[in-house]
Amino acid sequence: MPAYSFMDVTASINGPGGNFSLKGDNAEEGIAIEPLGDVNTMTAGADGGVMHSLSAQTSGTVTVKLLKTSPVNAQLMTMLNYQRASSARHGQNTITVRDTASGDIITCTACAFKKVPSFTYAKEGGAMDWALDAGAITYVVGSGTPTAAAV
Repeated sequence: MPAYSFMDVTASINGPGGNFSLKGDNAEEGIAIEPLGDVNTMTAGADGGVMHSLSAQTSGTVTVKLLKTSPVNAQLMTMLNYQRASSARHGQNTITVRDTASGDIITCTACAFKKVPSFTYAKEGGAMDWALDAGAITYVVGSGTPTAAAV
């Protein structure tokens, strides 16, 4: 029976000012990739007929949730500040997320930092949410049954 573990997931960002892993002290919510819109829009006619309209857009949002104490927060802030200094550096990040056990590969290109994350200082450290807009997201969903190495 196939199983899932976040331990099998790798994630990285590559762009102006940085190239590093996004896995490091991730909060329970981990890494989320959310499409911006629907693939289809259905329009019903007066006679009851329908028309399907296929959307070509593949954009979305990537959210990386890190514990407040993760050193990756500093790397992302340095990268964001570097990219904010010139529009020539903006929107050029690539984020790749892989699940090595299932074979899933999600590639997000033309990524731009959406905003500086909220900073909360409280009784518990909590997490920092890094949101990036992705111009295009491609999905390869694996079979979920990787070939096990001979023991």
